[in-house]
Amino acid sequence: MAAQLLQVYQERQKAKAAAAKRAEAERARQAREAERIAAARAREDARREREAAQAWSHTQKEKQARQSADARRAEQIVRDLEKRNAARAKELEQKQRAEAREKAAAERLAKQEAVEAMRREASERTAEVEERLRILSSVLHSRPGGLHQLRLKAEQVFGEGDLKGFTVGVEEALGSVGYPQGLGGTRRVAFAPESRELVVEVELPGQAVVPSVAQYRFKASTPPAVVPQPRKEAETKALYRDLVARLALRAIDEAFAVTPPALVDQIAFNGKVRAKDRATGKTIEPCLVSVRVSREGFADLVLDEPELDPVASLHHLNAIISQHPYDLEPVRPVVSFDLSRYKIAPERDVVAGLDSRPDLVAMDPTDFEHLIRRLFERIGLKSWVTQASRDDGIDAVAVNEEPLIGGLCIIQAKRTKNVVSAETVRAVAGLVVDKGASKGIVVTTAWFGKASWDFAPRNRVELIDGRHLKALLLEHLGIDALIGLPKLPPNWQARDLS
Repeated sequence: MAAQLLQVYQERQKAKAAAAKRAEAERARQAREAERIAAARAREDARREREAAQAWSHTQKEKQARQSADARRAEQIVRDLEKRNAARAKELEQKQRAEAREKAAAERLAKQEAVEAMRREASERTAEVEERLRILSSVLHSRPGGLHQLRLKAEQVFGEGDLKGFTVGVEEALGSVGYPQGLGGTRRVAFAPESRELVVEVELPGQAVVPSVAQYRFKASTPPAVVPQPRKEAETKALYRDLVARLALRAIDEAFAVTPPALVDQIAFNGKVRAKDRATGKTIEPCLVSVRVSREGFADLVLDEPELDPVASLHHLNAIISQHPYDLEPVRPVVSFDLSRYKIAPERDVVAGLDSRPDLVAMDPTDFEHLIRRLFERIGLKSWVTQASRDDGIDAVAVNEEPLIGGLCIIQAKRTKNVVSAETVRAVAGLVVDKGASKGIVVTTAWFGKASWDFAPRNRVELIDGRHLKALLLEHLGIDALIGLPKLPPNWQARDLS
């Protein structure tokens, strides 16, 4: 039994050993199978990893290829864009250069046109100056014709006894004459029928009528400009002096043309200019040229002669001409008054009807005034008797034609038996100032007091008492007059009356 048990035990042990061996083998097999499976799995995983790696690598390569392609395309796009931009920039630059060239050409053209325009402007303005000078130099030669036809109307008015209408008609006729712009001034006329003299006062143009610019020239400065070239002062003054002379000759010629020779034998001309006194700013009218000329003497001038020197012609007529008319240096007029301010009475020849020894005190007052007029004419003055009404106490007016010391004289004739009052002398002094006369003369058949003799020399009044008048009448008219005073004046002698 033990043996059986041992055998059974041994068999069991063998079975257990076999089972263990089988289990070990199974485990080994399983282990090998597991290793094989693990190796297969590892190989599969390795394969998969290789495939995955290959796929990733392929993907990466594809990605890189795409990126390279994209980069190449982007670079190509950039290159193309840069080319297009460069082409556009080049085109723009070319366009800008073309525009710049066109602009520069346009600017050059505009500049050339502006320069040409300025040159034309300079030429045109210079031509205007030359034309103005031509007008100034031809003002004497461009006198209008047909003025003689205006004589008949003036002669008819004068024949009707309308002295004022005659002077107005002559003024209108002279005013109707056309002059270039800026050269025709106002005309004033007075007429003295006794001496057949026409007094003409003409307003001359100012210095500005002569262009102060000699020419205009183009100056290529920055910016370019048209600049005036001033005329030399001496030339401007000479041109103005010449113009004044031409206008004076033309005005005298026109005055003779519109007046009948039977009425007007000579003309006294004054050429004045209205200006401002540079020292005071007040308006002044200096006389620049003054002349008295007869119709016969003026007819000797050939005004249309191109070589005629107007200044020399005035000197030939013994005119008084300002040496510096441009500076408004005045001259004394040959007639410094306006006859239209006085009412001139008809002339009477009282000398022929006088007795051999007339009594001045007993004479008719009007005859006495005309006698005084004749006396002053014989002394050398031109004189007129004024009408009795509204003559401001003036009995006669006379003119001393001496250029330096002459002028208008206001005369009051007092035919009286009594002393002439000092108030009368003072009144004449006031008239001298009011009328702008050079002096006043009081003539009387009587005498003056001490106050009058003291006052007169200080106030441009000359006194001629009866005995002085008596001597003047004997010396100049050959009249041995009497003075029938009732008593002998102070300091007189009996022979002074008889």
